[in-house]
Amino acid sequence: MGEKKTFSTRVDEDRIKDLKHLAVDTDRSLGDLLAEAIQDLVQKHQKAPKK
Repeated sequence: MGEKKTFSTRVDEDRIKDLKHLAVDTDRSLGDLLAEAIQDLVQKHQKAPKK
């Protein structure tokens, strides 16, 4: 992974709450979970057939 930079966006309160609970349940940081989710999303869309 490269250098870490600050990134901010607005997210629905319920999704933030879900993410915080998941972080506690998995003993991982919010940043780690978000990085994994972004990586999964990028991979998903790279594999999708182009129209």
